[in-house]
Amino acid sequence: MLHLSSIGVDAYGFSIPQAWESYEEAMNEYGVVLNRRSMKWSKLLQGKAPIEKNLTVKRYVRKGIPNEHRSTIWMVSSGAQEQLQSHPGFYQSLLAMEHDPKLEEVIHIDMHRTFPDNVLFQSSVEPSQRTALYNVLLAYGHHNKAVGYCQGMNFIAGYLLIITKDEEKSFWLMDALIGRILPDYYSPAMLGLKTDQEVLGDLVKAKAPAVGQLMTQFPGIWTLVVSRWFICLYIDVLPVETVLRIWDCLFYEGSKVLFRVALTLIRHNQPEILMARSLMDVCECFKSITKGPFTQDCHHFMQKIFAEPGSLSMATITKMRESCRQRIIMEETR
Repeated sequence: MLHLSSIGVDAYGFSIPQAWESYEEAMNEYGVVLNRRSMKWSKLLQGKAPIEKNLTVKRYVRKGIPNEHRSTIWMVSSGAQEQLQSHPGFYQSLLAMEHDPKLEEVIHIDMHRTFPDNVLFQSSVEPSQRTALYNVLLAYGHHNKAVGYCQGMNFIAGYLLIITKDEEKSFWLMDALIGRILPDYYSPAMLGLKTDQEVLGDLVKAKAPAVGQLMTQFPGIWTLVVSRWFICLYIDVLPVETVLRIWDCLFYEGSKVLFRVALTLIRHNQPEILMARSLMDVCECFKSITKGPFTQDCHHFMQKIFAEPGSLSMATITKMRESCRQRIIMEETR
């Protein structure tokens, strides 16, 4: 059961949205679902060695990982646990080394911008997660010098800390996301991010052709409307509980889930999107479709993302990425 704080924050330290009047009622209903899932997960994990990847576990993950098991399952399914165990003391050694002043400066700038409404990240609170957040980002910047630090990484590290409550685990989960699950999203050229925006555009043409046709009227539109969706992995775009459910699948199944979410939002809201008559209309519409009861009911929303877009294999995504990537490289080298 999710317990709501008397000071108006949710289980993760975020302010409870005032616009959603039935928040507590909805969370209590979802709490019943979580309790049921929690018992099933406890039974599945009881006395087992590291969890195997199979259809049963995949089905369990898609139905949601309870918070008490979330950190463990994310670590194991993403390969982060294996990396942590293979590199004892590595995270601490990164923090102990001499730091790049430029890296320190850019991270410092974003500290106060990271979840200012979350009680866990306020400097007046002891212990504040800001110190842990700074450490994770600094260590990762030294570990992956090709990326260093990029805006958006602060939000990802923040969510990881909220769930794991552990700097070292958060560091290795960052490594799994940025190094393996989302290649080239955060590199200076952001080629992976640009590629996935193009892939989404092509998928929309196939799975929501009327919207695809509308979007062709506005060159570069996908960068404007979905870059934040992808680079922040839906943080501050969708409700917290919904984002965490998406991340359950992201760590277990890989990045194709990001496309499933985007396609579901677009297909579900086709009538509203097709009413757009200008670039500004489209941008406003894409902001509004992420809000409201459809995305707040995370359990129903997650059922929809695996039904609404139809078949979408990782092999298909990989093939489309190769094609779009080559197209972007050719355009940028003209």
